[in-house]
Amino acid sequence: MPNVVIIGAQWGDEGKGKLVDLLTQDADVVVRFQGGNNAGHTLVVGGEKTVLHLIPAGILHPGKSCVIGNGVVADPEVLCLEIDRLKKRGFLADDGQLVLSFDAHVIMPWHKAIDVAREARAGAGKIGTTGRGIGPTYEDKVARRGLRIRDLLDEARLARKVKERLPGARDELRRLGAADELDEAAVVARYAELGRKVRPYARDAALWLHRAIQSGKSVLFEGAQGTLLDVDHGTYPFVTSSNTVAGNAACGSGIGPTAIDSVIGVTKAYSTRVGGGPYPSELTDATGERLRQVGGEFGATTGRPRRTGWLDALALRYAARVNGLDGLAVTKLDVLTGFPEVKIAVKYRAGGETFDEMPSDLETLERCEAIYETLPGWTENLDGMSRYQDLPANARAYLERLARLVGVKVMAVSVGADRERTIILENPFRK
Repeated sequence: MPNVVIIGAQWGDEGKGKLVDLLTQDADVVVRFQGGNNAGHTLVVGGEKTVLHLIPAGILHPGKSCVIGNGVVADPEVLCLEIDRLKKRGFLADDGQLVLSFDAHVIMPWHKAIDVAREARAGAGKIGTTGRGIGPTYEDKVARRGLRIRDLLDEARLARKVKERLPGARDELRRLGAADELDEAAVVARYAELGRKVRPYARDAALWLHRAIQSGKSVLFEGAQGTLLDVDHGTYPFVTSSNTVAGNAACGSGIGPTAIDSVIGVTKAYSTRVGGGPYPSELTDATGERLRQVGGEFGATTGRPRRTGWLDALALRYAARVNGLDGLAVTKLDVLTGFPEVKIAVKYRAGGETFDEMPSDLETLERCEAIYETLPGWTENLDGMSRYQDLPANARAYLERLARLVGVKVMAVSVGADRERTIILENPFRK
């Protein structure tokens, strides 16, 4: 059975959760392989909205297995709250449906405190972090001083590791001018309790996945954030703290790269970005505000208003290259209904220089302004359209021009928030 990676092809918030939720019907296992609760997937099923931050979007399907891989940094407080909320609504009736890697790193209280203190200290130079401790947790992971899920399951080991790490965390908080409110005994007691709560789900996730694939099960890998927020391949330093590209699906879950059969990139029919950093196609006028309001462009995790703009073909072409995209899923096409014309950035200009591809240098990219190609818009309401040929001619022309500019075929189109408002042109699980 095929194994498919779904990743964001922009700056995150593309609607990956909806596509994952939809394709889970054809998969056996859904895996989250990076990021933490700085991500949020908003799903609308039968008119009811569900926002998930750590648990894969496939959890709304009974009988499907969901895995939180080793590449994720997990806040056990948030995870337990998510589990409780799902159970109250009748989901996750079988604890065996959720697998939590022993080796996922844990977001501890000092990580969140340091994250907030650094942003406050940075002032106008802040990155735009969510303040949830994601970056400091990844730092501790790379510095080989992090705590993992397995450490929460042994209270003596947990106490020893907290004792070792806490003095350094307190020193940093003092240097940042932040209050040190961390009580060692209280931290150990609380996280030992959280360890008991997550114990039923914790296991060797890489081995579990290997056996699932060997037995013929199909796997859907669910990315968080987007390509241009990748710590290596994004608009550094205005990025997240993990690798968001498709290649990390293997590293962040413990399977080999040869187990991956296809990669689908998700993009909005326009573009958005949260936080600081270059954004050549950004609109700060009434058109940008209209995109924000009609598209509901406010963060699922933070509630922050998103920056908005026209679609950027250079950024998407870059995403296609670094992810090896086999196809695109275009979401929120309905948001563009009613615009007399729609635009796609096809080149950049900086000073007297023109760019056909996205510059890799941040300072150059910051100086770039978009050069657009303009296409006619459409006024027809897309709600209820279930076939590609039903879409207005101008909407189809827009999608087809996008595919040519990016060099990747369109495999799915979303025309509304609900699960059913998606037109699948090609299902990667049914080739």
